[in-house]
Amino acid sequence: MNEEFLNRLLKSISVSGYEEPVQEAVKMEMKEYTDEIREDEMHNLVCVINPEHPVRIMLSAHADEIGLMISNITEEGTLQVIDRGGIVTHTYPGQQVIVHSQKGDVYGVVEAYRDLLKKSDLSTKDFVIDIGARDREDALKYVDLGDPIVLDTHIRKLANGRISARALDDRIGVYIIMEALKRARERGCKAGVYAASTTGEETTKTGAYWCSTRIRPTLAIVVDVTYTSDCIGMNPAEMGTVELGKGPVLCNSPIVVKEWNQKLEDCAKEAGIPVQREAASRLSYTDADKIHFSNEGVPVVLVSIPLRYMHMPCEVADENDVENCIELIARFLTAYQAE
Repeated sequence: MNEEFLNRLLKSISVSGYEEPVQEAVKMEMKEYTDEIREDEMHNLVCVINPEHPVRIMLSAHADEIGLMISNITEEGTLQVIDRGGIVTHTYPGQQVIVHSQKGDVYGVVEAYRDLLKKSDLSTKDFVIDIGARDREDALKYVDLGDPIVLDTHIRKLANGRISARALDDRIGVYIIMEALKRARERGCKAGVYAASTTGEETTKTGAYWCSTRIRPTLAIVVDVTYTSDCIGMNPAEMGTVELGKGPVLCNSPIVVKEWNQKLEDCAKEAGIPVQREAASRLSYTDADKIHFSNEGVPVVLVSIPLRYMHMPCEVADENDVENCIELIARFLTAYQAE
């Protein structure tokens, strides 16, 4: 694995609507491997190879992460916040946080007390963040209204090739599509490939829509994460048996084109890459939904990485699943132009 690139992505603080740090990391990594790098007003970033080819395959993964945003600074100098994306509120009290301010990163703590943790309806309105400021005037020396906030967690290697970090959803997807583009290029891929690191998936999904309407893809492959059934609290009856280390996951969803799902599965079988299947009754709740309905309709397939503890302070993925996903997409892209 290209651990240096992956770690740069995971260390970037890019709450939904503030994705520029991740996009800068992608640009730094990909400038030598693309024919074009495109950016737009919403800070979507698209790395392109073979732009002259009539076939345009869009790879999509979202750069943003869940988090908080400063909504008010009290006279006492503490911070009040709103959420950006689907946070799990009970995981925040008592935790250390990082405020990503233009004045520099600022550290704080989400205030906690026993009765607060007993609230069944706990919301961000109950959060108070202490950055050590004496009062509002002092706090404004360090932070501003609108600054994004994330939990202060670490990247850790676990046993058996597992990795734990904040925001594996979906930095791991951005990593995969960029590494797959590199590998496909090395192998002589002739089709146009547009690897889009999209913005706003956790809140509005505008990034995927903007990218798709401008790329006008022949086909889109969306890479995201999905829940595993091999941890406490997950029921395989809801979406199927999905386990860490058993390979990337193809989605049986009404928005996915079955024929392309099968082509990916055939490609995996030829390469000896294990794949899993998950079930979805309706939408996928990923960028695939917006891309599917864009333009005059875009054929979409969704390939996911099994993830434990999604949207928790630390998520867990398997490095073998990541490598197998990169290889599957690279092989698919390289073979596509031969059809």
